[in-house]
Amino acid sequence: MNSSLVGNQSGRPFCLLAISYLETINFCLLEVVIIVFLMVLIISGNIIVIFVFHCAPLLNHHTTSYFIQTMAYADLLVGVSCLVPSLSLLHYPIVLSESLVCQIFGYVVSVLKSVSMASLACISIDRYIAITKPLTYNTLVTPWRLRICILTIWVYSCLVFLPSFHWGKPGYHGDVFQWCASSWNTDPYFTLFIVVMLYAPAAFIVCFTYFNIFRICQQHTKEINERRVRFSSQDGEAGEAQPCPDKRYAMVLFRITSVFYILWLPYIIYFLLESSNVYSNRVASFLTTWLAISNSFCNCVIYSLSNSVFQKGLKRLSGAICASCARQRVAKDSSTSRSKRSSNGCHV
Repeated sequence: MNSSLVGNQSGRPFCLLAISYLETINFCLLEVVIIVFLMVLIISGNIIVIFVFHCAPLLNHHTTSYFIQTMAYADLLVGVSCLVPSLSLLHYPIVLSESLVCQIFGYVVSVLKSVSMASLACISIDRYIAITKPLTYNTLVTPWRLRICILTIWVYSCLVFLPSFHWGKPGYHGDVFQWCASSWNTDPYFTLFIVVMLYAPAAFIVCFTYFNIFRICQQHTKEINERRVRFSSQDGEAGEAQPCPDKRYAMVLFRITSVFYILWLPYIIYFLLESSNVYSNRVASFLTTWLAISNSFCNCVIYSLSNSVFQKGLKRLSGAICASCARQRVAKDSSTSRSKRSSNGCHV
């Protein structure tokens, strides 16, 4: 960051959002509220996803579930890591130096978001293969290859951001720390390296696969409707064009892609502008960073709740929890009634 982000000259806490600053509060209230709110949403949402997958073995028969679980674990760790800046903003004592904590936090969150982004790209490839090559899908996509792919995602993400400790800031995840904002600058060459090695390939894969999936679904819908009209006209009945399930699935993919880019494009654009010294603003830095991090919550909602099998598993899990609570309530009521009867007997 530039020197414009250096604050705290008057003894006030270092706050990126100096909006409605309260003199009576000695910490960054607005930043803490935003980060803690996102942390609760991300952790709770991804814990539910992971819990449902472990309690519904049927979900593990779908290859997409491997990447969804990988994404859920990575997003869960993103939510847990948000505890570090929230405690820093609340002025809890930090054992390590601020510069080291800042770099480690920025590196860890960047790696986790890279895993999440790569998982999104792998999901799109998996769906593309399933639609374009349905007969050979089971031979091409095997559990062993999926495990190798997931391991590759983690290793690759760790290696891509490893130069950040010496080359420059990988993003704005650590700007809640004053050292990150004032002393840890971005490098245009490192920014270009990240874009070429991560952002551009992931964006190209997602756009290419989902565009072709949508095109194929439109073609299937047209063919099915033509067949229905032809057969209905032969029977003497007026046939009506009806959308096929592939069309609805394509719309789900379109919404997924739209949300992904709505949340990530501001972050990437600001990353490029600040790295090239074109534009720098601490409010934009904070908002674009945590808007992108909020994608960790949207991932579990969109991908998992759009899966019909996951919905069934969630309903069964919630039904089992409600039944367990009902049994405990009945047992508690019966024990209470027995204790009342015994106490009444003692007074007779």
